[in-house]
Amino acid sequence: MILKQYLFFALYCFCGIVLKGAQSQFPITHNVTVTQGGTANMTCRVEHNDNTSLQWSNPAQQTLFFGDKKALRDNRIELVRASWQELTISISEVSLSDEGQYTCSLFTMPVKTTKAYLTVLGVPEKPEIDGLPKPAVEGDEITLTCVSYGSRPAADIRWFRNEKEVKGAKEVNASGKTFTVKSSLQLQVDRNDDGVAYTCQVDHVSLASSPRQAIEVLEVHYAPRVEITPSLTFPQEGDYLKLDCVSKGNPLPEPVRWTKDGAELPYPDRMIVEGRELTITALNKTDNGTYRCEAHNLLGGSSADYVLYVYDVPTTMPPSPTPPPRPVLPDTTAFLDTRVTKPTATGIERDPNALEQSGPDHALIGGVVAVVVFITLCLIIVLGRYLARHKGTYLTNEAKGADDAPDADTAIINAEGNHAHAEEKKEYFI
Repeated sequence: MILKQYLFFALYCFCGIVLKGAQSQFPITHNVTVTQGGTANMTCRVEHNDNTSLQWSNPAQQTLFFGDKKALRDNRIELVRASWQELTISISEVSLSDEGQYTCSLFTMPVKTTKAYLTVLGVPEKPEIDGLPKPAVEGDEITLTCVSYGSRPAADIRWFRNEKEVKGAKEVNASGKTFTVKSSLQLQVDRNDDGVAYTCQVDHVSLASSPRQAIEVLEVHYAPRVEITPSLTFPQEGDYLKLDCVSKGNPLPEPVRWTKDGAELPYPDRMIVEGRELTITALNKTDNGTYRCEAHNLLGGSSADYVLYVYDVPTTMPPSPTPPPRPVLPDTTAFLDTRVTKPTATGIERDPNALEQSGPDHALIGGVVAVVVFITLCLIIVLGRYLARHKGTYLTNEAKGADDAPDADTAIINAEGNHAHAEEKKEYFI
């Protein structure tokens, strides 16, 4: 009984050792990914090997290496390391045809094998941009197309307008083991697209952090737009004024044409045109008017106007030892005329369309003075006639009876008696 138990225990241990040894002799491999044209290292390892050979075979089941012995005549395949525990080989200049399932074999009884898949990445070619007219005309609708060949797996294409990404329409087509990727971008061009760089960028796992790009700069032709920029804000008599005609167009309109009030410039000795600039020297009142700049190119023309008003030179006070006071705006209520005239001496903004006034309205003041004199004469005449009517001699009762009266009482009695004849004592001045 004891002998039977001992034999059973010995058999169990022997089976366990055999099983463990068989498990430890199983080959181990890993899948490999490599870029087309690169080098792939294929490794097969065994933890415990009892002097059993290892072998690598390609997807066509052709033996590449048996131990350290090369079996296939391919100069791209080299031995890296060979031992009882490891067999590593390298495949250089990998092509898409090398992709597939490779087999590592351990020649035990029975033979143990394991698989490793070699993935070859197809590198996309540099993209190309088509459909770009040279030049484009403002308002045209164009379609830009970017194409990239040879990617595996299919690449991704992105569009950029300068540095801002814009969305295009992507299309993928298979070409054997690789893919052709195309992306289209539709746009209606305007003058803001002139000089803009459109970039087609191809992103792919084989390119890592260095995507491939194609760049095209868009040229757009458009009609000119004109703007006049003066060198002075408030031109005054005697000043030197320069008018710059800024004309934006493609092709650039050269030269520009200057006119004054719809006619040619009147004083060529003082009004000098150089390129796009008009220079007026020694300004005076005769220079007032509307100046126009016109520009034309093959696509059209444009013009801009500038109204020139020449201001008087401000009056300056004689020098004073004390600092001059700060300028004070005049009190407009002091003028009889309610119209406001903006002073020139203080540099306050003035309206070039307003009539310039140098003082009060003398005609209005003269009228007011004439009315005052007339009213005064009328009052003098009326007062004179009133005084003439009330001038004369008036006598008291004593005075009226004083004639032939020896005393005052008798005079009063005589006055009362002679009251009827009192009118004869009055004197009138006619």
